[in-house]
Order: sequence, then structure tokens, then C-alpha cells
Amino acid sequence: MENMIDVGQIVNTHGLRGELKVAARTDYPEFFEEISGVYTADGTYLKITGVKYHKASVILKLRGINTIEEADAMRQKVLYVPKSTFDDLPEGTYLVADIIGLEVKDENMSYGTVTDVFQTGSNDVYTVAAKGKSPIYVPALKSVIKEINIQEGYILVDMPEGLLD
Repeated sequence: MENMIDVGQIVNTHGLRGELKVAARTDYPEFFEEISGVYTADGTYLKITGVKYHKASVILKLRGINTIEEADAMRQKVLYVPKSTFDDLPEGTYLVADIIGLEVKDENMSYGTVTDVFQTGSNDVYTVAAKGKSPIYVPALKSVIKEINIQEGYILVDMPEGLLD
């Protein structure tokens, strides 16, 4: 889905009144409180009428889904929002979708491209892969990441000693 960002997946039902248990794919699950609705892969718009939290999941109530049977039919659907929803990100904040595919390099060489981003307790880590080489795990720290240039397609790094050993 071009120009759409995957923000979660419906993993189960919750209760008997059509609520949906969603595995959020954002480090800010409260995001669902700030938007009016989501889209499914087939382009169906679903208005959000309620948001609450249960353990590590977001519980969504969507207009038109009022029974456990209707909710069960939604299981495993991925939820999207338009990429434009994120046009006003703070300086230095990027979408994972924008980071994946960027070339990682320093002044002298290219290390490969970002293939994945995962979160640790304190910072993100970029998985960088180059053809025929083992992946490199680059911490997304200010001391390591010197510049991210989405338009030109690269991340400039200062590789810490020992990271490539």
C-alpha cells in the first residue's frame, strides 16, 4: 500500500461487543488516540470510536464492528494510516519505513543498507546488511549517527571501535 504506513495488526478479539486486540507497530501506542481512523489493506476506512489498553495491547473499538463474530472476521488484518499523518514529526524523528533501505556509510566506505530497525530498552538498533557479509547492528545513538538524509538516501555514521570485529 503505497503512501500508507503499517501501524498495527489485529491479533484477537476482546470481549463480546466487537472490540479488537491490536499489536501496535509503533513505539507510541497512544497514537491511536490521536487519529480518527485506520485503513485495511483493501482500502476500507474504519472509524475509531474507542481506545483503551490491556497489558501490551491496544484495544480498539471500530464503528460497524459490534459483535464478537464481526470482530473475529477482522483477525490478522493489518491497519494502516496515510504517510501524511506523520508530516509534522519533530526534528530528528523518522519513520522506520523511511530508515529501511538507506545506505549506511562513513567518510571512507559504505557498510550496506538498513534492512531492519528494532528497539532495545534505551535506543533503536539498525540492522545493516551488505551482500555476502554478516549483518552489522548499529546503535542509533547521537555519538554514532552523524546525519540521516532521507532525500539522498543515506545515514552517515561514526562507527564505534570494535563494532565491526
